[in-house]
Amino acid sequence: MKIHEYQAKQLLGRYGVPVPEGEVAVTPQEARAIAEKLGRRVVVKSQVHVGGRGKAGGIKLASTPDEAEAVAGKILGMDIKGLTVEKVLVEAACNIEQEYYLGITLDRAAQKNLLMVSAAGGVDIEEVAASTPEKIARVLIDPAVGLCDFQIRQAVFGAGLDPRALSGAGKFIQALYKAYIDLDCSLAEINPLVLTAEGTLIAADGKITFDENALFRHPELAQYAEGSEEDEIEAEAHRRGLQYVRLGGEIGIIGNGAGLVMGTLDEVKDAGGTPANFLDIGGGAKAEVVANALEVVLLDPNVKGVLFNIFGGITRGDEVARGITEGSKRLDIKVPIVVRLTGTNAEEGRAILAATSLVPAETMQEAAAKIVSLARG
Repeated sequence: MKIHEYQAKQLLGRYGVPVPEGEVAVTPQEARAIAEKLGRRVVVKSQVHVGGRGKAGGIKLASTPDEAEAVAGKILGMDIKGLTVEKVLVEAACNIEQEYYLGITLDRAAQKNLLMVSAAGGVDIEEVAASTPEKIARVLIDPAVGLCDFQIRQAVFGAGLDPRALSGAGKFIQALYKAYIDLDCSLAEINPLVLTAEGTLIAADGKITFDENALFRHPELAQYAEGSEEDEIEAEAHRRGLQYVRLGGEIGIIGNGAGLVMGTLDEVKDAGGTPANFLDIGGGAKAEVVANALEVVLLDPNVKGVLFNIFGGITRGDEVARGITEGSKRLDIKVPIVVRLTGTNAEEGRAILAATSLVPAETMQEAAAKIVSLARG
């Protein structure tokens, strides 16, 4: 689960991470009032779940309350990479001298958390990693020991930070690490981490992603769930309890089991198509779940065809077939649907589908080839 910058800063501030003073506004008038309260130059920042906000014009400086109101009026309602700006963060501008990158995330290959520090902050860290990886100091953190002081020194010196930043970096990084562990994060990132002209470190930006599998341990984080999704269809899918990821292609894919769905994605690609989504209905899915899955997939206007790939174990083929037919009845479906059913009650499921216009397939490869061909036709 992702949260907005202002929410990340609220949480990090509770752990002792220095953040600029600021508040959120949803109208230009509110932005003006906040600027007046702060009584200094401010920065007005769009709150959407995408990177590159500054390049898109979603981050602007304002020297006066009048200017803050005008800037907020331009940013609110903007479309940034397909997302509409509904709120802005108005905060005190930092007297920036240098910009660094600081992040903690999970290194799945090493099965450890990873601390990353770089003097090349303020830009996409992916670009730095691709073009000049030597500029990023990386330190793996043993989960049984935690982050040690010597590792912080290793990362800070390895990144080549300004000597003035060294004294405050240790406390800063330890506070970020404690927040990362306590909140069960999969990512805690500050970019840029600002060294001011006064020699202090401030989190000028903040990004936190929570491990959704651990949210049951943090009921206090439920307040951040509203509006936290990058994509409206993903948000709707998650509200319905579906495991859905939007991928941007034209072939909607529904299966049971993550491995089977991933394999289906590959088969669609091999057949010359591009998957529109990943959707796993899980084991034992009933008809209503299947109907909901079909409805969610068809919310994507780019979908030109849907492929069901069901291997019946505890998931019964007849239940899946009933879900598909129920979904078809309540939706105005204008795209072809190919269904591959095998396993438990597959014959019963195929009998239910025989009276419909759905296209059957015996194998996953045949199903992928059929849906790609039908979608193009």
